[in-house]
Amino acid sequence: MGEESARHMSLNPQTQHKARRGLARAASAGGRFVRARRDFVPAYLKAYESGQLAQKVAAARECLAACRVCPRDCGVNRWDNKTGVCRTGRYARVYSAFPHFGEEDCLRGRNGSGTIFFAGCNLGCVFCQNYEISQLGGGCELEPSRLAAVMLRLQKEGCHNLNLVTPEHVVPQVLEALPLAIEGGLRLPLVYNTGAYDSLESIHSLDGLVDIYMPDFKLWDEQASARYLRARDYPEAARLALLAMHRQVGVLQVDEDGLALRGVLVRHLVMPGLLEDTRSILSWLANELSPDTYVNLMDQYRPAHKVTTEVQFAELNRPLWRSEFRQAMEHASAAGLWRLDAREPGSR
Repeated sequence: MGEESARHMSLNPQTQHKARRGLARAASAGGRFVRARRDFVPAYLKAYESGQLAQKVAAARECLAACRVCPRDCGVNRWDNKTGVCRTGRYARVYSAFPHFGEEDCLRGRNGSGTIFFAGCNLGCVFCQNYEISQLGGGCELEPSRLAAVMLRLQKEGCHNLNLVTPEHVVPQVLEALPLAIEGGLRLPLVYNTGAYDSLESIHSLDGLVDIYMPDFKLWDEQASARYLRARDYPEAARLALLAMHRQVGVLQVDEDGLALRGVLVRHLVMPGLLEDTRSILSWLANELSPDTYVNLMDQYRPAHKVTTEVQFAELNRPLWRSEFRQAMEHASAAGLWRLDAREPGSR
């Protein structure tokens, strides 16, 4: 689950003005990664016009019969509304959808990022700050036409992009809705905002559809992943997924105003006592993807969910120290990463 709050976050006028002034600073890198907005066409439009999208929808829907949508490979028949780890059956459940002003500057811009928060999750993070959404159920089941209508509403509200939050387990449902949204006039860049526990089959099905991949690479160590994410294979799955994402869209490119158009934006939540994971992840990003990878090192960890109620996770039941975040930034610099998301003071 993405670690940004799912609640509607707004900024005061002064902060909004500062954000607008600095919008292109880290993302455009002096113009090196800028492409003209007038030349941009969402990837999914080309796939729709060529007939490729229809083929992808049909293939993705087949994955639901014996579910293999994510690395869990639960094998349940979601066509019959059976559920596995993600607790999601035939239709996607949407918890909320709104213009989000708490995302990265290159996504939120002036009008916000059009976030759709999907309920359920294929991970079991014991520290999840959005556990009400990811673990406790809820949300409204939406058939493809209703999900498409949500997409179009966010576009009508002026959002700069369509931001799918925690979509790993509902890729087929998203693909079903996409043609209907396109026929209704959808033209926003599509953001795939994932916890990075994605199957290669799902990422392959999104090739030529997603404009911006935004994986949250959480942990590097298998034992830590088994303990804190309930997925020992998470590190390997995340690495394979990020490599595939990077092959599809490359490093992040923005328009003249610093708004993201295409590429990979990697998030990493720095966690108490796990700086070795941070160092390994940042080194891997620089060496295996590119030193030009756009990275948001997040310092907003706070104890939540099982960390606050179960003594076995007591080591995470404290805030992140400032010294730890400084070390994380030093690790990024040592790795050669330089496109780091820069927020105005107080906006994290």
